[in-house]
Amino acid sequence: MTNEELEEFATNLARMARDLLSQNSVQKTLDRIVEHAVDLVDGCEAAGVMTVDQGRVQTLATSSDLVRASDRVQGELAEGPCFDATRVPQEVYRVADMTETVERWPRYAPQARELGIGSMMGFLLFTDEDNLGALDIYSSRPNAFTKQSEHVGWLLSSHAAVAFSSARTHAQLHAAMESRHSIGEAIGIIMERYKIDEDQAFAVLKKSSQDQNIKLREIVRTVTETGEIPGAR
Repeated sequence: MTNEELEEFATNLARMARDLLSQNSVQKTLDRIVEHAVDLVDGCEAAGVMTVDQGRVQTLATSSDLVRASDRVQGELAEGPCFDATRVPQEVYRVADMTETVERWPRYAPQARELGIGSMMGFLLFTDEDNLGALDIYSSRPNAFTKQSEHVGWLLSSHAAVAFSSARTHAQLHAAMESRHSIGEAIGIIMERYKIDEDQAFAVLKKSSQDQNIKLREIVRTVTETGEIPGAR
C-alpha cells in the first residue's frame, strides 16, 4: 500500500468500527459486518458469518445465496474452511485456488467448485471471552485474495468480533432486565392474590414451572398476561 492508500484504509476501518458499534441489534451488527467485508477486502464478492454448535451449522448473516449454500454444504459434510475456522484454534484459513485439488477438504472442494467458488477465506471471530463463529469471504475467481487481502480481512474480523460480542452482551443484558421486570410483576400479582410474601410468591412460580414442565419465563409471561398461574387450583 502507498501512504495514501494506507491512510484511506485506516480511515475506512475507523468508520467501520464506529458504524458497527452504533447498530441497535445483534442482527444489524452482523448484517453490517458482511457488508463491510465486501466493501473493504480486495477480491471479496460475497461474505457471511456462520457458527457451528454441536456440529450444526447456522448462517447468521450473508450477502449472497452462494454463502448460504456453501454453509449448508459445509454443515452436511462437516468440513470446509469456514467450518474449521469456528472450531479449530487457527485464526485464518485461505484457499487460494478452489479449482485445484484441496487435500484438506476433499469432499467440500468439488461441491464448492460447482457452486462457482474460485477462492475463499475463513476468519475466526473471537475475543478473550468468546468464540463467536467465523467470517467467510468468497470470490468466484481463483487467486483473488492476496496476503494483503488476508491482512485486511483479519483486521476487519478483529473489529467485527468486538462489535458482535458487545451487541450480544447488550442484548443479553436487555433481555435479563426485561425478564427481571416481568418476574417482579408476576410476583406482585401472586402476592396480591394469595396475600403471601415475596419469597413465597417466587416459590409458587418455581413450583408451577416444575409441575407443568414449562420454563419459568413462560410461567411468568402467562401470569403477567392473564393473571392466572398454570396448573393452579
